[in-house]
Amino acid sequence: MKAGNGIKVIVTMIGLDGHTTGGEVVSMILRDAGFEVVYLGVNQTPQMIIDAAIQEDVDVIGISSHASNYGQIEELVDLARANELDDMLIVVGGNIPREPAAQLLAKGVHKIFLPGASGAGIVEYLATEARSAKARAASSPAGKQGSLSA
Repeated sequence: MKAGNGIKVIVTMIGLDGHTTGGEVVSMILRDAGFEVVYLGVNQTPQMIIDAAIQEDVDVIGISSHASNYGQIEELVDLARANELDDMLIVVGGNIPREPAAQLLAKGVHKIFLPGASGAGIVEYLATEARSAKARAASSPAGKQGSLSA
Protein backbone atom coordinates (compact mmCIF):
# COMPACT_ATOMS: atom_id res chain seq x y z
CA MET A 1 0.00 0.00 0.00
CA LYS A 2 1.32 3.44 -0.93
CA ALA A 3 1.61 6.12 1.77
CA GLY A 4 -1.03 8.40 0.28
CA ASN A 5 -3.74 5.84 -0.50
CA GLY A 6 -7.13 7.21 0.51
CA ILE A 7 -5.93 10.81 0.94
CA LYS A 8 -7.18 13.53 -1.39
CA VAL A 9 -5.21 16.76 -1.82
CA ILE A 10 -5.82 20.02 -3.65
CA VAL A 11 -2.65 21.65 -4.97
CA THR A 12 -2.95 25.23 -6.18
CA MET A 13 -1.49 28.71 -6.33
CA ILE A 14 -3.49 31.50 -4.73
CA GLY A 15 -4.20 34.91 -6.21
CA LEU A 16 -1.89 36.20 -8.92
CA ASP A 17 1.00 33.89 -8.03
CA GLY A 18 2.03 32.39 -11.35
CA HIS A 19 4.94 30.30 -10.06
CA THR A 20 3.79 26.81 -10.99
CA THR A 21 6.92 24.66 -10.85
CA GLY A 22 6.79 23.87 -7.12
CA GLY A 23 3.11 22.98 -7.21
CA GLU A 24 3.55 20.81 -10.27
CA VAL A 25 6.54 18.95 -8.82
CA VAL A 26 4.78 18.35 -5.49
CA SER A 27 1.65 17.16 -7.34
CA MET A 28 3.72 14.52 -9.15
CA ILE A 29 5.45 13.44 -5.94
CA LEU A 30 2.10 13.06 -4.19
CA ARG A 31 0.54 11.15 -7.10
CA ASP A 32 3.52 8.80 -7.18
CA ALA A 33 3.01 8.19 -3.45
CA GLY A 34 -0.62 7.20 -3.97
CA PHE A 35 -2.40 10.46 -3.08
CA GLU A 36 -5.35 11.56 -5.16
CA VAL A 37 -4.38 15.05 -6.38
CA VAL A 38 -6.75 17.73 -7.63
CA TYR A 39 -4.55 20.33 -9.33
CA LEU A 40 -6.34 23.69 -9.57
CA GLY A 41 -3.45 25.65 -11.05
CA VAL A 42 -3.03 29.42 -10.91
CA ASN A 43 -5.27 32.44 -10.31
CA GLN A 44 -7.43 30.82 -7.63
CA THR A 45 -9.18 32.99 -5.05
CA PRO A 46 -9.53 31.77 -1.47
CA GLN A 47 -13.27 31.23 -2.05
CA MET A 48 -12.65 29.23 -5.24
CA ILE A 49 -10.23 26.98 -3.37
CA ILE A 50 -12.63 26.42 -0.45
CA ASP A 51 -15.50 25.72 -2.86
CA ALA A 52 -13.36 23.12 -4.67
CA ALA A 53 -12.26 21.60 -1.34
CA ILE A 54 -15.88 21.16 -0.30
CA GLN A 55 -16.99 19.84 -3.71
CA GLU A 56 -14.06 17.42 -3.96
CA ASP A 57 -14.20 16.45 -0.24
CA VAL A 58 -10.44 16.79 0.15
CA ASP A 59 -8.33 16.03 3.19
CA VAL A 60 -5.63 18.61 2.45
CA ILE A 61 -5.28 21.97 0.73
CA GLY A 62 -1.73 22.61 -0.45
CA ILE A 63 -0.80 26.14 -1.52
CA SER A 64 2.39 26.75 -3.47
CA SER A 65 3.38 30.35 -2.76
CA HIS A 66 6.23 32.47 -4.10
CA ALA A 67 4.42 35.80 -4.18
CA SER A 68 3.63 37.84 -1.09
CA ASN A 69 -0.01 36.77 -1.05
CA TYR A 70 -0.03 35.92 2.64
CA GLY A 71 -3.24 37.86 3.31
CA GLN A 72 -5.07 35.63 0.85
CA ILE A 73 -3.72 32.53 2.58
CA GLU A 74 -4.99 33.92 5.90
CA GLU A 75 -8.38 34.55 4.24
CA LEU A 76 -8.38 30.92 3.06
CA VAL A 77 -7.82 29.75 6.65
CA ASP A 78 -10.68 31.98 7.83
CA LEU A 79 -13.00 30.60 5.14
CA ALA A 80 -12.07 27.03 6.06
CA ARG A 81 -13.02 27.75 9.68
CA ALA A 82 -16.24 29.50 8.64
CA ASN A 83 -17.15 26.40 6.64
CA GLU A 84 -16.30 24.12 9.58
CA LEU A 85 -13.50 22.35 7.70
CA ASP A 86 -11.62 21.69 10.93
CA ASP A 87 -10.55 18.20 9.86
CA MET A 88 -8.86 19.47 6.68
CA LEU A 89 -5.15 20.31 6.69
CA ILE A 90 -3.89 23.51 5.10
CA VAL A 91 -0.22 23.42 4.13
CA VAL A 92 1.91 25.93 2.28
CA GLY A 93 5.13 25.47 0.37
CA GLY A 94 7.49 28.04 -1.00
CA ASN A 95 10.03 30.71 -0.28
CA ILE A 96 8.28 32.40 2.63
CA PRO A 97 10.20 34.71 4.98
CA ARG A 98 10.23 33.86 8.70
CA GLU A 99 7.90 36.64 9.89
CA PRO A 100 5.07 35.95 7.41
CA ALA A 101 5.59 32.20 7.98
CA ALA A 102 5.16 32.65 11.73
CA GLN A 103 2.01 34.71 11.13
CA LEU A 104 0.55 32.04 8.84
CA LEU A 105 1.24 29.31 11.38
CA ALA A 106 -0.31 31.39 14.15
CA LYS A 107 -3.34 32.00 11.94
CA GLY A 108 -3.90 28.26 11.47
CA VAL A 109 -1.79 26.96 8.60
CA HIS A 110 -0.75 23.48 9.72
CA LYS A 111 2.68 23.28 8.10
CA ILE A 112 4.99 25.33 5.90
CA PHE A 113 7.47 23.53 3.68
CA LEU A 114 10.41 25.79 2.87
CA PRO A 115 12.86 25.37 -0.02
CA GLY A 116 14.89 22.23 0.58
CA ALA A 117 12.01 20.25 2.08
CA SER A 118 12.21 16.70 0.76
CA GLY A 119 9.48 14.99 -1.18
CA ALA A 120 9.67 12.11 1.29
CA GLY A 121 9.19 14.53 4.18
CA ILE A 122 6.14 16.09 2.54
CA VAL A 123 4.62 12.67 1.82
CA GLU A 124 5.29 11.43 5.36
CA TYR A 125 3.81 14.54 6.97
CA LEU A 126 0.66 14.56 4.83
CA ALA A 127 0.08 10.82 5.12
CA THR A 128 0.44 10.90 8.90
CA GLU A 129 -1.37 14.14 9.64
CA ALA A 130 -4.24 13.78 7.18
CA ARG A 131 -5.16 10.42 8.70
CA SER A 132 -5.27 11.85 12.22
CA ALA A 133 -6.66 15.34 11.46
CA LYS A 134 -10.30 14.40 12.02
CA ALA A 135 -9.51 12.98 15.46
CA ARG A 136 -7.47 16.07 16.40
CA ALA A 137 -10.22 18.41 15.23
CA ALA A 138 -12.80 16.51 17.25
CA SER A 139 -10.69 16.61 20.40
CA SER A 140 -9.46 20.20 19.98
CA PRO A 141 -11.79 22.47 18.01
CA ALA A 142 -9.26 25.30 18.12
CA GLY A 143 -6.80 23.13 16.22
CA LYS A 144 -3.10 22.76 16.66
CA GLN A 145 -0.47 25.39 15.91
CA GLY A 146 1.63 24.45 12.92
CA SER A 147 5.34 24.26 12.25
CA LEU A 148 8.06 25.07 9.72
CA SER A 149 10.02 22.43 7.84
CA ALA A 150 13.04 22.76 5.58
